[in-house]
Amino acid sequence: MSIYLPIAEMNVNIFLIVFIGMLVGALSGLFGVGGGFLMTPFLIFLGIPPVVAVGSEAPHVLASSVSGVIAHWRKKNVDFKMGFFLLLGGVAGSTLGVNLFKLLSLYGQIDIVIQFLFIIFLGFIGISMAFESARTTIKNYRTTSAIRTKLHQHSWIHGLPFKLRFPRSKLYISTIPP
Repeated sequence: MSIYLPIAEMNVNIFLIVFIGMLVGALSGLFGVGGGFLMTPFLIFLGIPPVVAVGSEAPHVLASSVSGVIAHWRKKNVDFKMGFFLLLGGVAGSTLGVNLFKLLSLYGQIDIVIQFLFIIFLGFIGISMAFESARTTIKNYRTTSAIRTKLHQHSWIHGLPFKLRFPRSKLYISTIPP
């Protein structure tokens, strides 16, 4: 059974769209990811133009995020103070992204840029995760119970200014990202 998407000007299997929405929603809830970087490539893979895919996944991300917050709030896992600061950064970043999107659309290069940035972004995430896993594995292999690190040993990140306490998360960190 197909559904016509008037903005994308194409027919898409409705069950496939619902399945992808459920899959990305489940992954978002399980791993705490926004879902947009998962949904957009799936939509592009289905043949939906990148510009339409980016705009169409926003309601899905909103619904997944709100339902995830409600579920975690019931378990008392949400630090609203930290969420407020993440919201400030998210609004600023989204505003910048939308304006960049408009600018690139004027020059007719948005499809190429979105596809290229997804390759770079997902490749960077994959490589970073591989290095982190390898580093942790090597560190765990080399560490024995006799060798201990110093208590209260901190990196340069702990010296950043503008620190705030986040009681629910039990964190005392800087609002400046490293």
